[in-house]
Amino acid sequence: MKKIIYDITPFTTLDYKDNLSCIVWFISCNMRCQYCYNTNIIECKDGNYEIKELFEFLEKRVGLLDAVVLSGGEATMHDLLPICKKIKSMGFKIKLDTNGTNKKIVNDLIEKNYLDFISLDFKATKQNFKSITNSKLYNNFYETLLYLISINFDFEVRTTLHEDLLDEKQLNEMIDTLYNAGYKNSFHIQNFLNVENYSNLTEAKNSINKDLLSDKLNILWRN
Repeated sequence: MKKIIYDITPFTTLDYKDNLSCIVWFISCNMRCQYCYNTNIIECKDGNYEIKELFEFLEKRVGLLDAVVLSGGEATMHDLLPICKKIKSMGFKIKLDTNGTNKKIVNDLIEKNYLDFISLDFKATKQNFKSITNSKLYNNFYETLLYLISINFDFEVRTTLHEDLLDEKQLNEMIDTLYNAGYKNSFHIQNFLNVENYSNLTEAKNSINKDLLSDKLNILWRN
């Protein structure tokens, strides 16, 4: 059986607020974001763990962990339904990190009550989406955003900021997009990590003025 899991982080208190969690890093992605530092995970043709090894690990964590975070790569590139069904049967909550481009899978997981929380990546404005992500999947992302809002699902939106790629104007356009869609939760902005990435980006030459950002949404800064 193909090994679709690159790695398992056995313990974290940071990735799912108020929950002791592990992180499952799935291989593959349908984007090639300029700033992405998980290039080894995305380009990997065969991971290091089979699904059965994940379940064996989790069996030893029952009663010790609250939740499992499904990340990557892009976890929705894989058949998550049987995986999540098994995880939920073991008593764990599930948080999904996703770029939102596979709405059907997200919809199916939610309808079966397999997901408890989602972190949805908002990569860029519609105009800049292709150049930053090397994909034409903005509309897919936006459909998932609208879906999550329409069913009042518990989720957050987050953006990775490299200040040579996104400026105040573009961030405000993204805030307007969220606000006009009916999103009311906090907008999480995480700073670019200066490690190996697809476009060989280094520290940004530009900087943004946080005072120029819209106050339509509460902004939470990470790292």
